[in-house]
Amino acid sequence: MSRDPGFPSLWQATKVWARIAALSFGGPAGQIAIMHRTLVEEHKWLGDNRFLHALNFCMLLPGPEAQQLATYIGWLMHGVRGAVIAGGLFVLPGVVSIMALSWIYAIWGEVGLVSGLFFGLKAAVLAIVLQAVVRVGSRALRNGMMRLVAGLSFLLIFLFDMPFPLIVAGAALIGWAGAKAGLAAFRCAGGHGSGAGAHVHDAETLLGEETDFSAADQRGAIRAGFWAIALWLVPVILLWQLAPGSVFQEIAGYFSKLAMLSFGGAYAVLAWVAQEAVGTYGWLRPGEMLDGLGMAETTPGPLIMVLQFVGFMGAFRDAGWALPLAAGTLGGLLATWVTFAPCFAWIFLGAPFMERLRANPALAGALSTVTAAVVGVILNLAVWFAFHVVWSEVAKLERGPLSVELPVLHSIDWTAAALSALTLFVVFRLKPGMMTVLGSAAALGVALHLVGLA
Repeated sequence: MSRDPGFPSLWQATKVWARIAALSFGGPAGQIAIMHRTLVEEHKWLGDNRFLHALNFCMLLPGPEAQQLATYIGWLMHGVRGAVIAGGLFVLPGVVSIMALSWIYAIWGEVGLVSGLFFGLKAAVLAIVLQAVVRVGSRALRNGMMRLVAGLSFLLIFLFDMPFPLIVAGAALIGWAGAKAGLAAFRCAGGHGSGAGAHVHDAETLLGEETDFSAADQRGAIRAGFWAIALWLVPVILLWQLAPGSVFQEIAGYFSKLAMLSFGGAYAVLAWVAQEAVGTYGWLRPGEMLDGLGMAETTPGPLIMVLQFVGFMGAFRDAGWALPLAAGTLGGLLATWVTFAPCFAWIFLGAPFMERLRANPALAGALSTVTAAVVGVILNLAVWFAFHVVWSEVAKLERGPLSVELPVLHSIDWTAAALSALTLFVVFRLKPGMMTVLGSAAALGVALHLVGLA
């Protein structure tokens, strides 16, 4: 493809991607806003229409849309090398930060001050997840049909323990069929907002309104996609052959399955992870899932980086190695590898055909309905978190198809309940920044520990 003489070199672009990665706090909405401000408003690499077009494409894919958006724009700018650099740098700070925090947690997690810090973080995370329900719901539940889908999604997973992939698949089919039938309720969904400000026209940017990719460019992307699939699956296959039944084989298999089905953003995926990692595999205790999410919320990178913590703790406890920290490190890196390698594959394989997806109403309808279902899934996550933050005991009720976890009412932790209520008030009424909420809650947790209340 031909480039304007003023086009940034790969090294210049790498410095921009590194800056974005270092500032990528605040979940997908905040990360997308940072990319929009940097790439569209400041550097004018691409315009608003192409940015939103790319975002809609990434929202159709499983995986973290912010990381995939960076990967795709990296490909637009500098081909396969640009995509690997942009997507890899987006993940790298989180990998390093979560690994360091996982070591601290494994070694000193039961130490009073560290325990108090995470006690406070749990209350903050509960408030942030509830805020996510409201934020996503206000965007996705535009009519009665979408509200019905969200409600049914919540009831199916809360009351009947319906697997997350089945809920997503069912919602996608309903949305696809509704859009094909021309029903107004299933028309196009929006994504995370990219922020306010003057509209930047594509024609005024470096990439312009269209990019002329040669047949060689497109073949290179597809070839890179197949390499990403190979790099993803080869370790999984080797573990199935060389270490069957081990925790590493379980981590590789489970997170690979998750990578193919992780539609709807990090919070929706975490509902499924909490269901499986705690209940099925026993890698974590319920409160530890909240601790891991607190780590991910306070470090740069995608929120889905919490999966590295899950893999770390699973291998740390279940590998049976003489050096459990080494096992945990391998488990965490394995979880990260099989989570993100497919993300590159989806981008490389889909990028050359992206324009064909641009105006497909059936795909838009499917995405719209999946997003609505995700609201119900995130609400279930918030309820699950609340039960395990505020009460120390939870019992499972099973009656026929009914399978629901309910708190044992007399086991309420009044300190946790009061801190959670305070955090909810601050988040919804005072609306401070996320880092302020997390830092203040962590400090309160430490203070409550010092006076003997936590």
